[in-house]
Amino acid sequence: MSDVILAKNGIPAQVTALAGRIKAAQGPEIEEMTGWLKDWNEPAGMSGGHTMNGMVDNEDMTKLEAAQGRDAARLFLTHMIAHHQGAVAMAQKEGTDGKNADALKLGKDIVTAQEAEIKEMQELLGAL
Repeated sequence: MSDVILAKNGIPAQVTALAGRIKAAQGPEIEEMTGWLKDWNEPAGMSGGHTMNGMVDNEDMTKLEAAQGRDAARLFLTHMIAHHQGAVAMAQKEGTDGKNADALKLGKDIVTAQEAEIKEMQELLGAL
């Protein structure tokens, strides 16, 4: 979603700045988690019936890609808030059920960062 919004013109600067920060933060997180899964001989991605609340489907991505300006910013923020809420729930579950110290730390860091971003996105959405 961040790549889509970053490629558009006419998006409020605060939204593009946030999208850039989200992209920069999530790339290394995904790489780290994918590496753990490989090390643990587990499949990467949402396979095996695992899902996450807040995942954006193809229809929503098509709408985001087609939208422009403030409409695109609203869609991005709405979907990204839901996506972050799903990630926070998963990270909190890791904090409760997890055993790997590195995964526990990453989960705690994700909760802290993404809860702050959710608040920022809600404020931005309210201002549009």
